[in-house]
Amino acid sequence: MTSARRAGVAARGATIAVLLLAAGAAAEDGAAERGRAVLEAAGGCTCHSDAKGGGGPLSGGRGMQTPFGVFYSTNITPDPETGIGRFSDADFVNAMREGLAPDGHAYLPVFPYTSFTGMSDEDVLALKAYLFTLAPVRRQNRPREMMPPFPWRIAAAAWRWMFFASGRFVPDPAQSPAWNRGAYLVTAVAHCGECHTPRTLPGALDSSRWLAGSEDGPEGKLAPNLTPDKDTGVGLWTKTDMAWFLQTGQLPDGDETEGLMQEVIEHGYEHMPESDLQAIAEYLASLPPVRNDALAEHKHDHEHDHGPDDPAP
Repeated sequence: MTSARRAGVAARGATIAVLLLAAGAAAEDGAAERGRAVLEAAGGCTCHSDAKGGGGPLSGGRGMQTPFGVFYSTNITPDPETGIGRFSDADFVNAMREGLAPDGHAYLPVFPYTSFTGMSDEDVLALKAYLFTLAPVRRQNRPREMMPPFPWRIAAAAWRWMFFASGRFVPDPAQSPAWNRGAYLVTAVAHCGECHTPRTLPGALDSSRWLAGSEDGPEGKLAPNLTPDKDTGVGLWTKTDMAWFLQTGQLPDGDETEGLMQEVIEHGYEHMPESDLQAIAEYLASLPPVRNDALAEHKHDHEHDHGPDDPAP
């Protein structure tokens, strides 16, 4: 082979290598962009941001009041010491969908792996790709303030064994693509049931009252009924009302939501495609109405003091 031919082969080889690297970078960029959309559909994972406490985005430390004590959210930035910077793809998937840490111990179910287990491979790995593009924040995780046995690893493992069922979302062929998209978002990615479904005494979701609202919502506040019950839920809302609320935080009566839900909309839902918001509305409208007597009592007391208003997710 002549030197000119060898040079030509080397040049072609270098060109191919560059193209492969560019294709790999483009694929990573595409995964990260998809991951950003997944994060937004998950409400921006605002529970992992403690702005009031001076923490950086997604660096943890936010206190979440539960019936079992206070749980502080963890650092999910790619810091290798205090965050998830050393998580492999397998580590991340196992954490998200199986509730298992890289060393094998079970996470407490305050981390909603019980919902994330329904997420697809593509969405979970895309979310990791996006999180790893963020600036790492070095911030130690705060210890939980819970009474025994809840902080013990053996208790978390026992809870997982008794109440957790691993499994991906399976579309219902009898329903429309939009309904299935909405069901996937509500039940898995957005993990709505974790806040809006009452829990049993051991802390498992009460599936018989799916999305019927909870007195023990995030940060110790009421989580409204999302079923179409006309008295205690959103049965008087149209699908357009629901999609508009998720996009803007504005209630049908013109009032606006507050607190954690406002953050979830600001950092998440308002950035979602309108088709996804409409899909969520379609799924929620199809649910059987469930009356929540505790919320009815709360509504009665509120109306007695302030006058009637609309239930706010």
